[in-house]
Amino acid sequence: MPSPTATLLISCPDQKGLVAKIANFIYSNGGNIIHADQHTDFAAGLFLTRLEWQLEGFNLPREVIEPAFAAIAKPLEATWQLHFSDTIPRIAIWVTKQDHCLLDLLWRQQAKELPAEIPLIISNHTQLEPIVKQFGIDFYHLPIAKETKAEQEAKQLEILKQYKIDLVVLAKYLQILSAEFIANFPKIINIHHSFLPAFAGANPYHRAYERGVKIIGATAHYATAELDEGPIIEQDVVRVSHRDDVADLIRKGKDLERVVLARAVRLHLQNRVLIYGNRTVVFG
Repeated sequence: MPSPTATLLISCPDQKGLVAKIANFIYSNGGNIIHADQHTDFAAGLFLTRLEWQLEGFNLPREVIEPAFAAIAKPLEATWQLHFSDTIPRIAIWVTKQDHCLLDLLWRQQAKELPAEIPLIISNHTQLEPIVKQFGIDFYHLPIAKETKAEQEAKQLEILKQYKIDLVVLAKYLQILSAEFIANFPKIINIHHSFLPAFAGANPYHRAYERGVKIIGATAHYATAELDEGPIIEQDVVRVSHRDDVADLIRKGKDLERVVLARAVRLHLQNRVLIYGNRTVVFG
């Protein structure tokens, strides 16, 4: 196993000397930086960076790193996160009836491509329960109707708390989450079957076919109160032609959905995504 590392994700108003100030915090405490990346959004006047360093030989105990860096971050007016590589996040996957994204994530997790635990699946239907049981994962069936939505979302929040979930992945969960739910649990990744902002909402493949597009896509983004408007993490496209019907678009699109969602989840788990406003910087 590689030695554990710490990662800082930082955004702050741009000014001279930021790289030196932040890197010196690590250097002066005996740290060895192994990855460093940065970006300046000149229009927003923001500096954004990701620094990862080895904890072996670092002079500060883990519990001291956060308060120690806070003293540096405050005068910089920085928004920041601290993560440790040996902390294993816990994911809940939400599904409806389609299994392709669910199976892909479960296979990747079992193959150790995704550094996370998946103890929980929630669905508003029961069709995928036999698949989930094969993987030995707990399955909750919580049907959603207009008159019971608030009650069911309260149950969902309680289950997430019970299982100590860090991230929810909507793997073709074809329900709109309320603003109240997202306010209470904002770490949610959704996969949408179009190249956003094109064809947001329902039936994008049918609409793309009617429009005669030559490219279709998939988009993984963080969920917000506005449907399909959250910060984008990952996208990809594939070419289609006049010979493709709607079924062909759906088949090709499902392949994209699997890959794009897996990439987005992996990037999030590796602490490579920094949100600012309604945009993201994804550090390589």
